[in-house]
Formats: sequence, structure tokens, C-alpha cells
Amino acid sequence: MQSSQTMKIYQVVMMVLGWFALAAQLYINATSKITPIPEMIIRYFSYFTIQTNLLVVICFTFLLISPHSAAGRFFSRQQTQAAITVYILIVGLIYNAILRFLWAPQGLQKTVDELLHSIIPILALIYWLAFAKKNQLQWKSVLPWLIYPFAYISYVLIRGAISGFYPYPFINTAQLGLNKVLVNSVGIATVFTFVSLALVYIGKLLNKQV
Repeated sequence: MQSSQTMKIYQVVMMVLGWFALAAQLYINATSKITPIPEMIIRYFSYFTIQTNLLVVICFTFLLISPHSAAGRFFSRQQTQAAITVYILIVGLIYNAILRFLWAPQGLQKTVDELLHSIIPILALIYWLAFAKKNQLQWKSVLPWLIYPFAYISYVLIRGAISGFYPYPFINTAQLGLNKVLVNSVGIATVFTFVSLALVYIGKLLNKQV
């Protein structure tokens, strides 16, 4: 009973932090007036960080509010929770290893930045370790998890070629060239695969199934 209550509290915290961070980032983008509102909205949702944090917060919202709905059952699946954990961990890893040093946000932007790239990824990993079931995870689960990042890269490259906007410098073909971007993409795919395999291994280890 205590564990269930703790899990619910954790879900509330994740839901509140996630929606706040996403709404605050949207507000910051809208008030910056760098681009017209329609383009701003497209760019906002073109960031892997935003998409993945949105996926995390939707997951926790359904787990908390409607766990028995079709969406709630989907987000309760072990493979779904593990995949989402992989995605948000990649957000934290790539940002803190590469992108953090490219700018120095201040004020509300700094708070939102830390929430989206550090705090929420860490909390998501802790939740997965502490509360998510793991006894059904299999090595073959990893391959389907790569569909989302592959689709994301494809979308960014196609839209970037049309609009000239690339959300991240390491996939900017206008500056780096297509060959370099493809090399970077393979590197990112390798990181995705490694983190995915690591989570499956940890899941099996925790269930003594290795």
C-alpha cells in the first residue's frame, strides 16, 4: 500500500513538472517573437527534447488519471515504459554531453532547461528502476524502439532541407554536409541501441533472468 501511494505521488510530481516545463518553454518561444506563431509552433514541436518530454508527461498523466483506458494500458506496458525511459535518457545524455556548453540560459529559461534536460530524465529513470515492471522485457524489444528516433531524424532532415531550420547543430546538413550528418546520425543510433540494451539488461538483472 505504501509503495502504491509513493508511486502515485511520484506520478503527480512527474506530471506537474512535465506540463509546467513544456508550457513554460512554449510561452518563452511565443514571446520571443523570433518567428511568426505558426512557424514557432512547428519549430517547438520539432525538438526531440519537446517531443520526448511530451511523451513522458502524457504517459504519467494517463498512468495517474486513466490507467484502465486504452491509452493507460498502452503506457502501462513494460516495453512502452522502458522505451520512453530510453528516449528521455538520450535527451539528458546528448544535451549534457554536447549541447549544454553551446549557450547559457538565464531566468525562467534556465529553470525550464534544467527540468527538460536533467531533472525529468533523472526522475524518469528513478521511476523506471523503482516502480516499473520489467519481467517481460526481451532483447528483441530494442529494435522497435529505434523506429521513433529514425522517424524523427528523417522528418528533421526533410523539413530542414525545405525550411532551412534544423533544431540541433549536429544534424544541420546546411552547415555540416549530408555525409557528416549521416555519420552523426549513425553515432546517435549507436547510443540509442546501447542505452536500450543496457535497460533490458538491467531489467533482466533486477528480475534475476540474465
